[in-house]
Amino acid sequence: MELDEKKYLYLLFLLPILVLVFLFNQYWKRKKQREFGDLELVQRLSPDSSVFKPILKLGVLLLALAALILGLVNPKVGTKMETVKREGIDIVFAIDVSKSMLCEDVAPSRLEKSKQLVSQIINQLGNDRIGIVAYAGSSFPVLPITTDYSVAKMFLQSMNTDMVSSVGTSLDEAIRLSATYFDDKKTSKLLILVSDGEDHSEGAEAAAEEANKLGIKIITIGVGTPNGGTIPLRRNGVMEGLKRDSNNEVVITKLNSESLTAIAKATKGGYANGANTKEVIDYVKNALNNIEKTEFEATQMADFQSQFQWFLGFAFVLLFADVFLLERKTKWVNRLNLFNEKEQ
Repeated sequence: MELDEKKYLYLLFLLPILVLVFLFNQYWKRKKQREFGDLELVQRLSPDSSVFKPILKLGVLLLALAALILGLVNPKVGTKMETVKREGIDIVFAIDVSKSMLCEDVAPSRLEKSKQLVSQIINQLGNDRIGIVAYAGSSFPVLPITTDYSVAKMFLQSMNTDMVSSVGTSLDEAIRLSATYFDDKKTSKLLILVSDGEDHSEGAEAAAEEANKLGIKIITIGVGTPNGGTIPLRRNGVMEGLKRDSNNEVVITKLNSESLTAIAKATKGGYANGANTKEVIDYVKNALNNIEKTEFEATQMADFQSQFQWFLGFAFVLLFADVFLLERKTKWVNRLNLFNEKEQ
């Protein structure tokens, strides 16, 4: 099952608000009745009033409103799972989450800019399978190869510099872990490595050459500026200071495009500067068009059917009951009593 318009789920917060308004209204009525006179005497003067009826009306109204909201959300249910054949490329995004990616020489920060770039690239994909790797001093598998782009974006947005505990940046670790994502089949393999290029290891080019032997092409995207900047340290969004080295000097981090270019060349790939989003997207699209697509099988839910009409129909029935039947109940009872008195 999937939800077509998840944004309308926020309307469900109206339900507890209505309950609070109802409780306040009941409290206010009871208070006014006490001010008018003896509560028992007031209840005798209005024998047709009911304590249960307002609660029933509220319950029916809440159910109707919830059904209307679910109708707007439009749940869709798939009737079966099926295996389909697609033609595409296996793509792994390796994203640098080291502390240097907190630098704000690229707005809003290098890491946030990287996530924006990857998200935009995913938007351009069609039948390709994607995976995500996070790395700093070591590498961490975030998402295995999948065709579910919405899940990939969800994991992408959750990435932060606290995911990997080890400090520094090891590009070779990122390349080697990413290589394990690809199977041994003759599928087209692409690694898109996003980083500021600062590398505290020495085996990045060697790891890229190993990847090339496995048929993996690497595109590197450099995020940052040559002049660089400081690394702000924040806790709960509050600035606490700047990152300093062992000599208590403020650390300045700069984009190292040379290392990223060397890695890409080792696999006959290419380098793109992440400063301009449109140029990066166009570059990656052109590269994807020049890579041969391969056929693979994917399992997916088929025959999705919208279910909003059931919720809307249920809501209208409840509203009819609330507005017509419950409102008219007392009037019909009074008419029946009047008829019985005439007969007597």
